[in-house]
Amino acid sequence: MDNWNLLGHEWAVDMLRRHVARGETRHAYLFSGPPGIGRRTLALRFAQALNCEKPDAPGESCFSCRTCKQIEEMKHPDLAIIQSVDDDGDAREGGTLRVDQIREMQRTLNLKPYQSPYRVALFLRFHEANDNASNALLKTLEEAPAHAILLLTADNPEGLLPTIVSRCEILRLRPLPLEAVSADLIERGVQGDQARLLAHISGGRPGFARRLVDDASLLEKREERLNDLQSLLPAARVEKFNYADKLAKDKDSMRQTILVWLSYWRDVLLRVTGAETPLINLDRNMEIEFLAGRLDLFSARKVVGDHESALEKMDRNVNSRLLAEVLLMDLPKV
Repeated sequence: MDNWNLLGHEWAVDMLRRHVARGETRHAYLFSGPPGIGRRTLALRFAQALNCEKPDAPGESCFSCRTCKQIEEMKHPDLAIIQSVDDDGDAREGGTLRVDQIREMQRTLNLKPYQSPYRVALFLRFHEANDNASNALLKTLEEAPAHAILLLTADNPEGLLPTIVSRCEILRLRPLPLEAVSADLIERGVQGDQARLLAHISGGRPGFARRLVDDASLLEKREERLNDLQSLLPAARVEKFNYADKLAKDKDSMRQTILVWLSYWRDVLLRVTGAETPLINLDRNMEIEFLAGRLDLFSARKVVGDHESALEKMDRNVNSRLLAEVLLMDLPKV
């Protein structure tokens, strides 16, 4: 358990372990990086180290006491999980984290811990918080009680209020070497070639790689989205409009589709520039080489920029149908 039973991010574990062992724990931490990289897992391991009943050493966790097990399952009485919800109030990625959730957390946080040294509030995907929720959290960060530790996860600190970021200890988690992710999958029983492919598709994100193993539908959906893109490139305007209409009906699915397409076009851009960076979509290498041979640097950069811009506009609630139509009409003619 030298690395808190985590794959990678040794530097972050070492820093957090020292904070606990020396009694130098900050009141707020921000774990940033792309989804599936280990933000939530690292935050939970930190919560275990803070509250473990039988630590082997200061800053360590036993992983077997009642507290460690409850935190692992996110069901500990002194651990509050706050994350975005849909219109019905059900937790959902891509939803909105609301101000009433922050206020409810504030009331709980002010109470003394029920059974552990610290009350921990874990805010998942805080980049999905609306403006009112962000401003409400700022007040808590300024006036947090001594027994409270606030942990935030987010894709990118630059997407949050600077006043929130400035009050947090920031840990920027980076993708792991593909070989490390592949080796982890092989240990879990995945065949060598498949492990290598999944490591590439995950982009060095171990959590996402494991999800790809556990849920075959994720790979199937990815395959479907990339096949759709291939069909759309030579398609007539009416076909693109029809697809845009279908795509815009489910905002979360549209976001996931654009993310898959963006990874594909970034691979094309890599091949256009001659970069030696490993491809994400390794199984589509021939298609990517074909497209790279027909696009110049300006065109490749533009299509990547168009997809990045579409994702940003989705976060600002721009009309999804119009957004999808513009994106598809601007696809390169190859």
